[in-house]
Amino acid sequence: MSTILLQDVKIYAYHGVLPEERIIGTYYLVDLELDVDLEKAAHSDKLSDTLNYALAHQILLEEMAVPSNLLEHVAGRILSSLGKAFDSLKAARITLTKTSPPMPGEMKGVGVRMQRRYHEPSL
Repeated sequence: MSTILLQDVKIYAYHGVLPEERIIGTYYLVDLELDVDLEKAAHSDKLSDTLNYALAHQILLEEMAVPSNLLEHVAGRILSSLGKAFDSLKAARITLTKTSPPMPGEMKGVGVRMQRRYHEPSL
């Protein structure tokens, strides 16, 4: 198994429980790890033999554009949409970080990490 990475994707979005978070917004950092078999693509050099990470990025942008109260909800939607879009996807992990949470003190951010398995063979 191999992994396609989308690293440190910086997106401005409007998520949060507080009303001002939905008005002002902030930057989010997203890391995606997409587990897929890349052996065929390693030999063929054809896009059709791999997972199109440009499409994965587009899915990420579309889901991040939908305001939500919870980062957990956003991350879950992203993982669900990726699973629906790619039959070859075996598992995915997402780390979603709000860079300027409305909390006192200095920090790099607050976030969630979630993972999901897809398309498991039947026993």
